[in-house]
Amino acid sequence: MNINKSLRKIIQIDEEKCNGCGQCVPACAEGAIQVVDGKARLISERFCDGLGACLGECPQGAIRIIEGEADEFDPEAVEKHLLDKDRQKEDTATLMSAGCPPGRVQTFSVSSGEDSSEASHGRISSALSHWPVQIRLVPPSAPFLKGADLLIAADCTPIAYPGFHNDFLKGRVVMIGCPKFDDAQLYLQKFTEIFKNTDIRSITVLVMEVPCCQGLLMIIDKALESVGKNIPVEEITLSPEGKIIKRGRH
Repeated sequence: MNINKSLRKIIQIDEEKCNGCGQCVPACAEGAIQVVDGKARLISERFCDGLGACLGECPQGAIRIIEGEADEFDPEAVEKHLLDKDRQKEDTATLMSAGCPPGRVQTFSVSSGEDSSEASHGRISSALSHWPVQIRLVPPSAPFLKGADLLIAADCTPIAYPGFHNDFLKGRVVMIGCPKFDDAQLYLQKFTEIFKNTDIRSITVLVMEVPCCQGLLMIIDKALESVGKNIPVEEITLSPEGKIIKRGRH
């Protein structure tokens, strides 16, 4: 037996069952799981403590704990891995916002209703009141978050639903993203800080009828639970054709 390996408990992911929803990613405090090529994968045996906190988060039952020969769990390697991830997030956010107007914090007034030029062409005025809008770019200290009614939208929803501005965005601060392709742990940390330090009045979560979008709801639930706040949450689900198929308090 390799001296670096031992007989211990470790998770195993069934790729046939996994649909890549990513709900297991924020459940792993060690950052041992990532979605790669559309599947959840254990990126290093050294990062998995074998406790199985991710098991209950998989809607497909694709994760189980086995006992077998594996690299020993290395807390020091986990700490370095998490620090490296944090630095990478900071570097990416800095790079993406540098010289990019939508990456800088901006607020502006929203016109009330349609102006004459818009109305004459049958178009609806924009209800957007701020930049940035991407979840990973919005700083938790952004002034537009104070006392806001928050719209957290999966980034496919504005494309699917033609009345996005008029029906959902009007009067709300929007943050958009994709929990499948972005860093779910970063989302969890960011929303936890936002809910803790800003007086958010209400939350509307707009998602598509796909498994990966459910990860966004889970992240919001976990962030609210971690700060102990009871902010009203409304869940709205769209079909692939852009129709509202579910709406109610979450």
